[in-house]
Amino acid sequence: MSYIEFQSVVKKYKMGEIEITALDKTSFGIEKGELVVIVGASGAGKTTALNILGGMDDATSGSVIVDGKDITKLKGRDLIRYRREDIGFVFQFYNLVQNLTAVENVELATQICKHALDPKVVMRKVGLGKRLNNFPSQLSGGEQQRVAIARAIAKNPKLLLCDEPTGALDYNTGKQILKLLQDMSRKENMTVIIITHNQAIAPMADKIIHFKNGVAVDIRKNDNVIPVENIEW
Repeated sequence: MSYIEFQSVVKKYKMGEIEITALDKTSFGIEKGELVVIVGASGAGKTTALNILGGMDDATSGSVIVDGKDITKLKGRDLIRYRREDIGFVFQFYNLVQNLTAVENVELATQICKHALDPKVVMRKVGLGKRLNNFPSQLSGGEQQRVAIARAIAKNPKLLLCDEPTGALDYNTGKQILKLLQDMSRKENMTVIIITHNQAIAPMADKIIHFKNGVAVDIRKNDNVIPVENIEW
């Protein structure tokens, strides 16, 4: 069994009398320490799959196994504990607390985790060792995104889930962020999942999953992983 097993997952929403199928019996597996890129058009089901994997949404049916645990059966405190201790989220927008310094934003996340990493050490890993005491308004967009990534990494999660992490960034800053995520997978053995509409970044991944109409229609192991610095888009 893979480290992550998404097994025949269905997700349906009701809007009035209309039922929308966001995921339609989709299945895929991910190994420990893999960097996975999930691609597909808007509305293909990418974010829905990520939200279910992160415990932020429920599956209508099917199961999601993470490290031998079926997270679709988690309720109450067990679900909160899973989200708090096992999952790190990186979103397109940074969601930093504006009246806290960069390092304080990271410390805020670590206060609720049992096995958190040292915030200052993580900030140095993301290249912000000299920006610890700057407020978000004093940081560039790329620096703010790196603080958001540091906040997620400092929780020491089993999974780092990234939803369009470079969508609001310029080309050069976006490449810096992607290289950081690739390094976390390579050097820290962290399982990293990135969802994006930009298929040009797919060659950086160990595995590429293509979503279409709520289904993982193509799952490919990438035997020729390209360093981010060599990718052009």
